[in-house]
Amino acid sequence: MRPIPIGYEAVFETVVTEAMTVDFEELGPVHPVYATYWMAKHMELAGRKIILPFLEEGEEGIGSYVEVRHLASALPGMRVRIIARHERTEGNRVHAVMEAYNELGDLLGRGRTEQVILPKAKVEALFARLRARWEAFRQGAVSGDEKRKPEES
Repeated sequence: MRPIPIGYEAVFETVVTEAMTVDFEELGPVHPVYATYWMAKHMELAGRKIILPFLEEGEEGIGSYVEVRHLASALPGMRVRIIARHERTEGNRVHAVMEAYNELGDLLGRGRTEQVILPKAKVEALFARLRARWEAFRQGAVSGDEKRKPEES
């Protein structure tokens, strides 16, 4: 990965839809405003936009950390703007900080993300092993109770 300048920014904008409001599936709809989990997703998306111009051929980024503090609301139809700023890179880990605003200028939230930069081949191998385990599990060859060592990144 090429060096990312400290302070480098990426922006993601979206309009809040009904589908982005708080709905806890089996518990049903709760609040008709932009959900914290959508904000987390959009912050991770903005963080990914920071790394994309700096990845070299054969590299991939994989999200490893998201932290979100939800401070204010946005209604369906409101535009949300998330500004991600590169904070630091430690080895192969890229850290970014985010701020989210609604179109009224209200600070909706603050957050942080981390992307781990790995060779694409390693990422693909990790997912291939997971798919193989899943297939074996579905066929009854492996118990879900088996203890596994966490994947290393």
